[in-house]
Amino acid sequence: MGNVAVPVIAGMGTAQPPGAGQDELWEGFFSKHFSGRTRALAERIFANSGVNRRQAAVNPLLEDVSDWSTERRLRRYQVEALPLGKEAVGRALTAAGLDARDVGLFVVCSCTGYATPGLDILLARDLGMAPDTQRMFVGHMGCYAALPGLGAAGDFVTARQRPALLLCAELTSLHIQPATARLDTQQIVSHALFSDAAVAAVIIPGGRGYALREVTSVTDTSTADHMTWEVTDTGFRMGLSPQVPQVLSAHVRGLVDGLLARHGTRLTEVDGWAVHPGGPRILDVAERELALPPQALAASRATLREHGNCSSPTVLLILDRLLRAAQPPDRVLILAFGPGLTLYAALLDRSA
Repeated sequence: MGNVAVPVIAGMGTAQPPGAGQDELWEGFFSKHFSGRTRALAERIFANSGVNRRQAAVNPLLEDVSDWSTERRLRRYQVEALPLGKEAVGRALTAAGLDARDVGLFVVCSCTGYATPGLDILLARDLGMAPDTQRMFVGHMGCYAALPGLGAAGDFVTARQRPALLLCAELTSLHIQPATARLDTQQIVSHALFSDAAVAAVIIPGGRGYALREVTSVTDTSTADHMTWEVTDTGFRMGLSPQVPQVLSAHVRGLVDGLLARHGTRLTEVDGWAVHPGGPRILDVAERELALPPQALAASRATLREHGNCSSPTVLLILDRLLRAAQPPDRVLILAFGPGLTLYAALLDRSA
């Protein structure tokens, strides 16, 4: 292809709604949401979640959505997601020194709300993107959606040599499920972990930033029932098997080793890790299987602690944290996991 410039992440922007402490959320809402035997278990799960603080566009301390219909929740999604997405995109474009009219492809990932016209069209309109800007909406891929989104954006930049923009925006706070006396550990875990955020990244052909070398994945469809996201009459309901860490442990090392080998890189040469914190056990499995040093996942653990699991934006939050560090890494490996069960990985390195 001649001297085709590689895709480079040239700017990022984050936006989050107001936050609340995990203890505050437990005492003020969830301790009353659960009852009996379920309450005692829920209290332990909340305390051991690895989360100290979370953000919520619809804060359960102020507004209980647990009995809302799905229609009502999705109408609220439109109200809350648009300004959050606009803020993240605006910051990313500013960081990259680009105007909205420069964007050739706009990729939006979100599995917590749907509308037509969608966030992609409404934000393109409100931000003044060009009429010929192409758009792609990625839904229901869940926690790993940022990486196929990043891959599509990178492929567009390589093929067209024009900038692309990725936005991941999730409002998990809209999907608190109705209270039930039945013991449902999966619901307790999801209610203890999930949070809201929007993160955008600008990808350009060449230049300064972090070059996207490859996006790769592996899916184990024999475990398709281990992680689900079902549309119900009262919002979207998370299914999360306790077997997920075991499946990840079987695949993560092979995925990472293959990716690094294709780029002539050793695992010890990766000095930045952005691993999706599906929960503390997920990070423990990644650390063990990859034989990582103790501080390798510090940014991932800190993101879980301060922001919870925000679904698709989470690995981008971690990446943003790494890139803003006093000593940014030279080489970053991103790992995210979700329904399928699917594992995605991306390799970045610092460009001149």
